[in-house]
Amino acid sequence: MQLHGIHHVTAVTRNASKNLKFYTEVLGLRLVKKTVNQDDVSAYHLFYADKLGTPGTDMTFFDWPQTPPDLRGTDSIVTTLFRVNGRAALDYWVARLDANHLTHHGIETFNGRERVRFYDPEGQRLALVDDGGAPFEGEAWDGSDVPAEYAIRGFFAVALSVPNLANTEIVLGQILGMTKADEFAHPEQPDQRVAIFEMDGGGPGKEVHVYEQPKLARARLGHGGVHHVAFRLTDETEQMAWERRLAQIGLPTSGQVDRFYFKSLYFRISGGILFELATDGPGFHADESLETLGERLALPPFLEPHRVEIEAGLKPL
Repeated sequence: MQLHGIHHVTAVTRNASKNLKFYTEVLGLRLVKKTVNQDDVSAYHLFYADKLGTPGTDMTFFDWPQTPPDLRGTDSIVTTLFRVNGRAALDYWVARLDANHLTHHGIETFNGRERVRFYDPEGQRLALVDDGGAPFEGEAWDGSDVPAEYAIRGFFAVALSVPNLANTEIVLGQILGMTKADEFAHPEQPDQRVAIFEMDGGGPGKEVHVYEQPKLARARLGHGGVHHVAFRLTDETEQMAWERRLAQIGLPTSGQVDRFYFKSLYFRISGGILFELATDGPGFHADESLETLGERLALPPFLEPHRVEIEAGLKPL
């Protein structure tokens, strides 16, 4: 049994309008779905992705205006890493980040690849990684001023902070079937360990980076933090097999949750890290055409009868 890579990453914002402006106008992603949190319809759920809304490209946000800032710490998802093609793309992004007065760490090398770590206006920890021109199954969004050759090409990896690497390795390796490709001392803090785990052969979009940071206090989620990461499954058949596997191991799950655009299965690998296994389909085209993705408030069928009251409770973006 294999997970096929990162499906999406869901984070928290307290200002949906500014979030929309940054991820579409600065990062050049497409708003492919404007909907609501199905468990809290007073909050927007915004999905930013490539032109097609390809699984493995969408960064999503819950709009929770009352949340405090993310309290950094361990037992959390700490960084979302996107992929771009080549050193020239990284040079372009350094200049673009500077032009938008955004904090970044310049071009550095990590695990044999060049990258740029930076922060969105709420402190969300992000990075751009040179993918070396690896195949990309999606399509860059052409509605942005970012040149196609420099555009974000979906996810490269997601990074976790954990207090104990050995315990996490049991979950990622023995339970979820990931392969530990490398382990080394943290380049900036040699007393800490970093492990690289791969899914389904590895490569861009199929890595999880795990930082062992036992001296940190536990994180507390707020705006500027990551709520959960989802991993790709081909279809419901695979999802049902994973649900049975996790049940046999004794790991509690949500059971299948129908999100209309995909089916989800949630579970925690710790008190602070929430994982989701999501199907690739049906996809964002289930209720909108490719040409009009994200232009109107989209509601799944079970929420459509409540459209008037839901729209009345949302601030215009």
